[in-house]
Amino acid sequence: MATYDWSKFGLHIPQIMLPKKGTDYSKWAVVACDQYTSEPEYWDEVESIVGDAPSTLRLMLPEIYLDGPDEAERIKAVRAAMDKYLADGTLRTMAPGCMLIKRTAEGRSRLGLVIATDLEAYDFNKGSKSLTRATEGTVVERLPPRLRIRGDAPIEMPHILILIDDPEKTVIEPLVNAPKQVIYDTDLMMNGGHITGCFIEEKDLAGAQEALSALYDKAEEKYGAGNVIFQAMGDGNHSLATAKTAWENIKKTLSPEEIETHPARYALCEIENIHDEGIVFEPIHRVIFAKEGQSGTELVEKAVSLLDRDNGKAYLAESGAAVPEGAFCIPYITGAGCGNIIIEQPDNKLEVGALQHALDIMVKEEKCCDIDYIHGKDVVERLGTKDGNAGFLLPAMDKFMLFPAVAADGALPRKTFSMG
Repeated sequence: MATYDWSKFGLHIPQIMLPKKGTDYSKWAVVACDQYTSEPEYWDEVESIVGDAPSTLRLMLPEIYLDGPDEAERIKAVRAAMDKYLADGTLRTMAPGCMLIKRTAEGRSRLGLVIATDLEAYDFNKGSKSLTRATEGTVVERLPPRLRIRGDAPIEMPHILILIDDPEKTVIEPLVNAPKQVIYDTDLMMNGGHITGCFIEEKDLAGAQEALSALYDKAEEKYGAGNVIFQAMGDGNHSLATAKTAWENIKKTLSPEEIETHPARYALCEIENIHDEGIVFEPIHRVIFAKEGQSGTELVEKAVSLLDRDNGKAYLAESGAAVPEGAFCIPYITGAGCGNIIIEQPDNKLEVGALQHALDIMVKEEKCCDIDYIHGKDVVERLGTKDGNAGFLLPAMDKFMLFPAVAADGALPRKTFSMG
């Protein structure tokens, strides 16, 4: 079997650190740090579940605490926990290889391969044609607090899901038959589903490597040399942008030889096949919070006025009202009731793009409200009906639009979709 350089695909075989045998994985694994940012009760419950057990909760800073009065102390505690886990044997280093992941949630299962992505093959700047492509615009203001956490950290634990476009299922799916060792098989806390992880040594990844090479050649034929989009971000755009920024800072201090092998050049990630039936793109909704005593209804009316200014026409309608052909319909909810925002002749390809543009003006320019990005209609309904709040429900994106859309038009509006 032929062998190929993993860097051709923007990938790298890592040495993964895993908790020692006997660790309670149901307490070790927690949800990504950027979730439940308006629900402190979630993180309080996680804290009570974990207790004193070894956990990734100690190796991360949930973003609900960013910019809080104790942020610096929390970051200090994260660094101390990393040092402790390295010193006392809580973490063990595996031989070069990857983890084949099967996760099940809400009745669906999907496969993923934990590997490392080469940050030299990624550029999040607008207009980039890098091999690994950002799928949403990067908000550079969100990077400094993440860099404060990542800077000088002895280990990395990013949340990065990267998609490949493999309709014939040649790369990841055949690995279920590869020689492997089951490392964990556990339920996840807080209704997170179930996850199984199997370690595969580098020597047993040659088939995946060959399949990736063939997939790359097809992508080059499809998109043209110099414009190949081989990996598209599925989740963790800002985590990868943080890793890239940190690497660019470190790279300035290195010799050409050191650049080739320095560990900060790579970021741990999970690649998944967009054609996996278990991958469903879920919408990410919006809730805004008034700063100046306005009601939720007034916030909705302000959003509609901006949408009307920047599109053909925008207005409020009752739930269930007829929607003109070609128009967008965005349901909203406030404490005073609910309805639809109708946008005729929208100046955007996606509902999320039109709405986000208006909300960005309200948040950044007019500074009349704050915003949060919400997974789950029920949370939008609960938060949106509180005094001074307004919630907006967005439709799911067709996942098969992702690669063509990003290749043609660049990054999508931020928080366009979630992989669950």
